[in-house]
Amino acid sequence: MAVRNVDVLIESTRSFEKDLGRLSEDEKAATIKKINDCASLFPTKKADIYHKLHRLALPLDINGYESSLYTLRASQKLRVILTVDEDPIFGQVIFTLFRVVKHDDLDKAYKGVAESLYQGLLHHNRETARFS
Repeated sequence: MAVRNVDVLIESTRSFEKDLGRLSEDEKAATIKKINDCASLFPTKKADIYHKLHRLALPLDINGYESSLYTLRASQKLRVILTVDEDPIFGQVIFTLFRVVKHDDLDKAYKGVAESLYQGLLHHNRETARFS
């Protein structure tokens, strides 16, 4: 079985960059290392990487779609909120980094990211409900 080359792209949002800027140098280095490790291993150890990612239950209905929003444990105290989008047509995987937060703030941050990310689907659901 031939293994296709897969490009892994890492994109970060302004919120992620802001969160990262608030961390200590050690926390920042540990977070970046964890993200880079996942990205570099993804093409050959995809199942292992998905095992390290955790999909939290979405606090909202997105019309039957499955979320690609995950959390990654960066350290004992820190979690990264990200999406993983596989694009087999272009042979690439895109990790989009949304937030890096303390474990205690995870639920609130996750809900905020999910609401902004899936706003179009939520709005569509409300419009459909209104006209039914």
